[in-house]
Amino acid sequence: MRERTLNRMVERPIAAIYARLSEEDRGKVNEQDSSISIKNQIMLLRQYAERMGWDVFECYTDDDWAGADRSRPAFNRLLRDAEQGKFNIVLCKTQSRFTRELEMVEKYIHGLFPLWGIRFVGVVDNADTSVKGNKKSRQINGLVNEWYLEDMSENIKAVLSTRRQEGCYIGSTPLYGYRKDPDRKGHLIVDPEAAEVVKLIFHSFANGMGKTAIARMLNGKGIPNPTEYKRRKGIIKKAPRHKAGTLWKYFAIADILGNEMYIGNLVQGRYGSISYKTKKNKPIPKEQWIRVEHTHEPIIDKGLWNTVQKMIQERAKPFSTGEIGLFARKVRCKHCGYIMRSGKGRGRHYLNCSSRHVAKDTCIGSFIYVDKLEEIVLGEMRKINDQFLDKKRLEDEIVIQETPLENIEKWKQQCRHQRHRMDQMNTAIKNLYLDKVKGDIDVEQFQVLYRELDAEKENAKEEIRQLEQKIQKDQFQSSGLRAKREVVQEYVNPSKLNRALVEQLIDYIEVSRRDPVTKMINIEIHWNF
Repeated sequence: MRERTLNRMVERPIAAIYARLSEEDRGKVNEQDSSISIKNQIMLLRQYAERMGWDVFECYTDDDWAGADRSRPAFNRLLRDAEQGKFNIVLCKTQSRFTRELEMVEKYIHGLFPLWGIRFVGVVDNADTSVKGNKKSRQINGLVNEWYLEDMSENIKAVLSTRRQEGCYIGSTPLYGYRKDPDRKGHLIVDPEAAEVVKLIFHSFANGMGKTAIARMLNGKGIPNPTEYKRRKGIIKKAPRHKAGTLWKYFAIADILGNEMYIGNLVQGRYGSISYKTKKNKPIPKEQWIRVEHTHEPIIDKGLWNTVQKMIQERAKPFSTGEIGLFARKVRCKHCGYIMRSGKGRGRHYLNCSSRHVAKDTCIGSFIYVDKLEEIVLGEMRKINDQFLDKKRLEDEIVIQETPLENIEKWKQQCRHQRHRMDQMNTAIKNLYLDKVKGDIDVEQFQVLYRELDAEKENAKEEIRQLEQKIQKDQFQSSGLRAKREVVQEYVNPSKLNRALVEQLIDYIEVSRRDPVTKMINIEIHWNF
């Protein structure tokens, strides 16, 4: 049994205070209503703990974090300390300050906290796990809070969509080459220093210089890349992980050359959130992007823009088939961590490090032919299959399960028979009714015979229902067998890779430079399983 850092038999309970101020609270914090602020939450909770005779272990605070965000730093630190037994009470202003998710309420407040010997108390909404009969109200609160989150998320999306359609820029940081207008919210103004670099990129490309060559030129001049530029200007604070993070790359040049915001058009809504419960985003189809023309001063004139776009299309023709490369954005240089670019030479496709070409001493560079990498990945897949999968058993299972195909026709035949029975019962009931009308049988005889016929009709109907369920089940199983056979063939006995397989099975691949002595390339595959 794990040692606990707290003796549960202490005379005075020990409480951990948790306070949170989220973005949705910001507009509420004013002179008239200051109870929401972090400071006032803590004061309220300290006073409550004092009245109850509880010692306060620590105050955990998260500023500008939503109640559905599970990555809150202080929140997660509180959970770790709770598990270690550093206190026996979690004290919040309300249950919603702790979490607005019903799932999290059940997991921690009703699940893990009791196991850890922790009592949860929400002062304002009377949420208290020590009170019997209080659980349902806490669950209702959790459900209401979750509805609130969902509604708020949809409202925010609607507001942002409206602002985008009105031509307002809603990004947290301005596009490279622009600044946020201090006098007009949602409007961009030209940043002269960065704009000159954007112009240099467009003119250099129009004069025949390639994207990698442009990146190399900018790095040679000591011009910081967009991220580093914003960092130096104090717009962002996150420090680069290594030197390569400050340099211009092929993809940065490509993004600038293809961004029509530089001709004065606002293009937004390229990515959308998966759920209000996560910060992860997913790409939005291009036809759903929100595009508004002439919203801000252009840096690039329309003529130069059209020239560059035409050149990009022409340069892409010999190398593009319209398909995504087999390992596109899946292969990283082991030395610098950047995504390796594809190319073609002497009839073979290859991947090489994009960093080594843009500046001296940035990276020693990695290189591998695509067909060679495919061969290596297939070999590793076969090793895994041989180690963990019984291919013969899987294939035998499919053969054994082929019986549903044979049964479907039998069930259909029985269905037809039962439907014929129902038709007979309907005819018999109709004739029985006519006999009653004509006086051939009395009412009592009619009722007895009708109940018998109707019961037999209902039996036939129930039989048809069960048979149709069998047919549906066997048809589904049959289609599943076909799919399983394809999966076994594709995953267990792969002869060639395709993009779908790579997406499903591989997270990313790290490739090193060929060793000059052994001539070996070190490859590390990070699987999705």
